[in-house]
Amino acid sequence: MPSRPRRAAAAARDRPGHPRAALPALCATQIVSWGIVYYAFPVLNPQITAATGWPAGATTAAFSLGLVVSALAGIRVGRILDRRGPRTVMTVGSVLGVVSLLIVAAAPNVPLFIAGWALAGLAMAATFYQPAFAALTRWWAPDHVRALTVVTLAGGLASTVFAPLTAALADHLSWRHTYLVLAGVLAAVTIPAHALALRAPWPDAPTAPADGAPGAAGVGRSRPFLLLSAAFTLSGFAMYAVVVALVPLLLERGYTTSQAAWALGIVGAGQTLGRTLYAALARRTTVTTRTTILIALGGFTTAAFAASPGPYALLIAVSVVAGRVRGNLTLLQATAITDRWGATHYGRLSGLLAAPATTAAALAPFAGAALAVPLGGYGPLFCLLATVSVAAALIAPWTATGAVRRRSGRQPQQAC
Repeated sequence: MPSRPRRAAAAARDRPGHPRAALPALCATQIVSWGIVYYAFPVLNPQITAATGWPAGATTAAFSLGLVVSALAGIRVGRILDRRGPRTVMTVGSVLGVVSLLIVAAAPNVPLFIAGWALAGLAMAATFYQPAFAALTRWWAPDHVRALTVVTLAGGLASTVFAPLTAALADHLSWRHTYLVLAGVLAAVTIPAHALALRAPWPDAPTAPADGAPGAAGVGRSRPFLLLSAAFTLSGFAMYAVVVALVPLLLERGYTTSQAAWALGIVGAGQTLGRTLYAALARRTTVTTRTTILIALGGFTTAAFAASPGPYALLIAVSVVAGRVRGNLTLLQATAITDRWGATHYGRLSGLLAAPATTAAALAPFAGAALAVPLGGYGPLFCLLATVSVAAALIAPWTATGAVRRRSGRQPQQAC
């Protein structure tokens, strides 16, 4: 006889208005949105600076500004998602993404280039993982972890598809024309997909628990929420700094650019593998246990990079493990709200939770490069970043809410 969770999941899938086209549509739009708005820039930036004479620091700062705008705008976007659903938000976000790339492609000077990326930040807030996660959490509950896993597996392919595609276009076109082509692809795929596939009725928010649980404002000011935000911010800063600094670390140790690039690429492949394992991990651990374990493993892999000059095969193995941890951390953050406070205010709370972590990720490239010099190289930098992750892991056990502790007391779960 099917278990109660499976019967509930089947009922959720079969209820009237369940948007069967939403999941494949969001998989496609996450690949295209991430691939074009985010991953194309690192590929094109050397050509941009060479063709325009603009400082690399200025162009990178423009891109980072977009990430900061995304973090801040995500708070407001989350509130709109809770009330109205994802269709209008994500469709408008797709339009803004296209317009922003057209501005970037046509920018005659750095200020307009910066303005284009600031607008792109609004598009990121309205089209990247946060709104997709909010849609899937509301529509697919209680089977949302499976849907979230599927969409993040697809999103993990964004760099695999669009980094080489962007490079191929750039071999034959200027960076401006490359962005024009990519803007056309973004418009052709994401605007109709969001407008047509997300039309299902937006379900009412789940009823808040009747045990005196605080509303969204109360949760956002609560000690567990603030500590969880601090843990994810520290962990996110360390992990994004590692991604940016991995190639310089390996070059510093005498490996070729090709070898360093392959090691970084393997991290991406490991993310896809790691995401397939998250559902099993979630079934076997409490929310605070897996939060602590995954953040600590992030610090362990960072320390392993610092302590392992070679051989190259060992570094590739560390890259695979690091990627698996990163993949799980993405899903950990996607489910952190529902695991602790339910789905009633998911959009608003996830926006609040993501804002400082996204800001830290935007600042990580600059901070990592700046710290490497006084620390004496990238090896000591990785040791420092590992320490930051350990600090985040030490915070994680204190992020449990009273409801989580009561559930854990009633239903002990096997640790992995």
